[in-house]
Amino acid sequence: MDNNNLQTATFGGGCFWCTEAVFQNIKGVEKVVSGYSGGNAPGHPTYREVCSGLTGHAEVVQITFDASIISFEDILIVFMTTHDPTTLNRQGGDVGTQYRSVIYYHDGEQKEIAEKVLKEVDKYFDNPVVTELSPLDVFYKAEDYHQNYYQQNQSQGYCSFVITPKLAKLRKLHAEKLR
Repeated sequence: MDNNNLQTATFGGGCFWCTEAVFQNIKGVEKVVSGYSGGNAPGHPTYREVCSGLTGHAEVVQITFDASIISFEDILIVFMTTHDPTTLNRQGGDVGTQYRSVIYYHDGEQKEIAEKVLKEVDKYFDNPVVTELSPLDVFYKAEDYHQNYYQQNQSQGYCSFVITPKLAKLRKLHAEKLR
């Protein structure tokens, strides 16, 4: 691995446990960190504060990936096809602004690629894509018990009924990108 090829992407696709589990299975992904971004409350938010919906933060993951193995565009396509980007402030039973579909771009190149991908994938959905596209301001790492959540809690109900089916969808749609 060449550190010159490492890039960072930050996405929110509902509960960060789901998004984290998806990207932990992708070739070229070096690290996935669950956290919060996009809010307006001062200081480092807590999970309880974010879940209140009052901070404006979204549950997100920050992904470090090797661009010589997987491109930002391919990372985006995996993201857009493993959650529902057509529901505003909702993913399944998770409802609230903290569960919004969002791409936080790190630079102008990521913004251009994201605009292109959003336009391309929109035609494959029955409803319009409502994924927010915003510049990354600050990323706050979530509490330690949220990190690597699925791997440590696979038998927990939410993991079994929500995350495991997402991973099955990932295997079906993106088998060539899996570790």
